[in-house]
Amino acid sequence: MSSNAPVLLWLRQDLRLSDQAALAAAVEEGPVIPVYILDDDTPRTWAMGGASRWWLHHSLTSLDERLREKGSRLILRRGSSAEILAQLAQETGARRVHALHHYEPWWRNAEKAVAKTLDLCLHDGGLLLPPGAVRTGAGGIYRIYTPFSRAVMEHMPPPTPTRAPATIPTPDEWPASDTLDDWALLPIKPDWASRFTEDWTPGEAGARAHLTAFLDAVGDYPVARNLPSVEGSSRLSPHLHFGEISPATVWHRVAASGQDATVYLKELIWRDYAHVQICQMPTYGSENARSDFDALQWRDLRSAGADFTAWKTGRTGYPIVDAGMRQLWATGWTHNRVRMIAASFLIKHLLIDWRHGARWFWDTLVDASYANNSVNWQWVAGSGVDANLFTRIMAPLSQSEKFDAAAYIRRWVPELADLRDSVIHDPDAHGARPAAYPPKIIDHREGRERALAAYRHAKG
Repeated sequence: MSSNAPVLLWLRQDLRLSDQAALAAAVEEGPVIPVYILDDDTPRTWAMGGASRWWLHHSLTSLDERLREKGSRLILRRGSSAEILAQLAQETGARRVHALHHYEPWWRNAEKAVAKTLDLCLHDGGLLLPPGAVRTGAGGIYRIYTPFSRAVMEHMPPPTPTRAPATIPTPDEWPASDTLDDWALLPIKPDWASRFTEDWTPGEAGARAHLTAFLDAVGDYPVARNLPSVEGSSRLSPHLHFGEISPATVWHRVAASGQDATVYLKELIWRDYAHVQICQMPTYGSENARSDFDALQWRDLRSAGADFTAWKTGRTGYPIVDAGMRQLWATGWTHNRVRMIAASFLIKHLLIDWRHGARWFWDTLVDASYANNSVNWQWVAGSGVDANLFTRIMAPLSQSEKFDAAAYIRRWVPELADLRDSVIHDPDAHGARPAAYPPKIIDHREGRERALAAYRHAKG
């Protein structure tokens, strides 16, 4: 199809030019107006948190630079997506909007609203497979990860990724645009993200660099991913979340590494699995997926607020937990094994509702995916449709020693930097706790027994 009327390219969590099906389709039609809308109205309470806004600022800067290399540019607007797109269509004469599918409940609502007034063409590309592409033998949606993973594997590899278009046709006139400075996405007073740039380069180039760096380590991933001091992860999660690289691109590059990549590829499938669950239960981020957990009596923050603050600030007296929470604050990210340990500690040792922890991660993670964050927290809590048992309570002290976290703790809890490996995981038990480091806010056995008692009471 060819037309003098421009088409709108509605960008959200798909901030790339390569392997971008919506962009490719728009380019085929004629002049393209790429637009990003800062929409805090549609998601309401799920508007992006602070760390995500920092990432967004830099990712949009990078995307605009890439577009300008192609002779195009990025139009920025703020407000309700449906209203802004309707305004842009009226201003420019555009009749069609191209976009990738997104599965967060607010984006699905926005897509319905846009489609009422404009010709909205949605394309796949944010996941390995669209939700519902694989089904059980009875035709239902998979709720358990393992059979879901096996079913997805039968459809892999995904289609070969496509290159960015050589050029992007432009309209005769560009509509007005906000500037990123207008949006004030970056923290200033205080600049709590000052260290983020040491770890992250948002944008397609940063995504490619992390992927390339990871390819030599794919074979070590099954073991290294559990070792915080080694890290061992791909560090691609924020790039995937913001769509700066497609999961298909990651799959093909990793699978071609010549190493056994099965464990890592299943992590990409877990991402698909999480999105399937939020399609089935849009309130996964705020409601227990298993209703029997509604009877569990969590501690009220009016009495447990000091413990919650100690957890958020890395002052619990449990070095592995504190290291993870301090890394999170400093870098917008924390090691996956440590995420599980810290989440389990909040939920079970402190008996604080998983939703409070999930909200804190939502605000402080640069990879704050509604699907992954919600499903992962409910997995740890035991309240998810496919989850760890509540009665399986992680022991943070033994986990720290088992996964050799001494160097990790020294980096993020400098008060303990002079302690030997044999005592750093539990300074209190060895009488080696420095005065500057807090004592444990609760004993492991006490926390465990309180959690199990609360669970038994909820079960009646």
